[in-house]
Amino acid sequence: MPAHMKQLKTLSLVLLSSAALMQSCKPEFDEITPDKGNLNAAKYVAIGNSITAGYADNGLYYKGQQVAYTNLLSEQLKLVGGGEFKMPYVPESSVGIGGSLNAPLKLGYATDCRGVTSLAPVPVAASGDFSIFLNSIAANGPYNCVGVPGARAVDVIYPGYGNPANGIGLYNPFFTRYTNDPVNSSMLSYAAAQNPTFFSLFIGNNDVLGYALSGGTTGAVTPSAGPAGVGFDASIDLIVNTMTTNGAQGVIGNVPDITSIPYFTTVPWNGLALDATQAAQLSAAYAALGISFTAGPNGFIIEDATAPGGLRQIQQGELVLLSVPQDSLKCAGWGATRPIPDRYVLDAGEIAPINAAVAAYNVKLRNVADAKGLAFVDVNAFLASARTGIVYNGISVTTTFVSGGGFSLDGVHLTPIGNALLCNEFIKAINMKYNSTIPQVDATKYTGVVFPAN
Repeated sequence: MPAHMKQLKTLSLVLLSSAALMQSCKPEFDEITPDKGNLNAAKYVAIGNSITAGYADNGLYYKGQQVAYTNLLSEQLKLVGGGEFKMPYVPESSVGIGGSLNAPLKLGYATDCRGVTSLAPVPVAASGDFSIFLNSIAANGPYNCVGVPGARAVDVIYPGYGNPANGIGLYNPFFTRYTNDPVNSSMLSYAAAQNPTFFSLFIGNNDVLGYALSGGTTGAVTPSAGPAGVGFDASIDLIVNTMTTNGAQGVIGNVPDITSIPYFTTVPWNGLALDATQAAQLSAAYAALGISFTAGPNGFIIEDATAPGGLRQIQQGELVLLSVPQDSLKCAGWGATRPIPDRYVLDAGEIAPINAAVAAYNVKLRNVADAKGLAFVDVNAFLASARTGIVYNGISVTTTFVSGGGFSLDGVHLTPIGNALLCNEFIKAINMKYNSTIPQVDATKYTGVVFPAN
């Protein structure tokens, strides 16, 4: 096969800045008088994972924390009697850090294997700021935002979740940095000790994401059944029962379908673009396996240990992860002469248990919210609608990677405007449940992905 064969259908990004769009739109708001209704927001505590913490662009950094939906919500709650909301900020001067000790991403210029320079996510520094994990900020707490990147529902109740003595994989340094008792404290005990009058719970994403982000090669989907700390349902019951023991009100968000997240939907399954000659050459090469190609878009070749020869053609509905090295697709024959490794693909057999778990989690979360008289946010439906576009005061925000404006450069976490729109979904649910009139956040004040100045 000719070396110059084009294996990858080019993914073109419509490089429209959300900031520029916002400047062109003049929002109009109805005047609303803040009223707490039946809500007591005097002490608000948030429990959750990375989105609750303000993680974005594959890292935790100060500006991302500032626009966490929880931080934005706390500001609106102050209009109806809410008190101080303390965030466990990383230093403003720090580059921040991600779960792999990496630096967060920005949109910059990168040159690919073909010598083409274009916009792409690039790290803001060679590595993350590890000092964030070495310098405890517990003395300035307690912190109302108990959001821990990477936390699952089953982790929230785990005593010693911040204890490094447990060993790698058995503690979380994002919790270590601000808990006042790393040896004994759980996220739940830390939150409950503050005796909140109101709480938010947005957890469960990582109970499937750890498995999904690995292409189904590591980790496991948290089962619904099992005792607290093992099963999702019992863990949620323990969390909510504990948080409502003293009569606290609250709001619960459910878990989005992974197909709402650009990490799993940006690289097309049929991104192998061939002309007639190339299609004929590949068809001949794979004839023994019964795989054929046509001119135009074709499904990539992927690893599959159950298939003849250990490889097959991907099928529609299966997913290629955003983490797949683009240079390997473009220049190393991945997806054409060589299969894409399993860790970069979610096949049908791996997607099925993820979808089943998300559906079961969401039934549980809705039932708990109803049983306890708490507000409920259908985050799943919200992000599903964003796939085709949410129009806010003339601005369209979608889940399309980079150009859609809703998701940050890691393809999993939200941009500032994405967080603002999510915050408004929480506000709508709270107002409906507690007969309050909390004003929504003016999302036009917040940006999507920030583009280089030149």
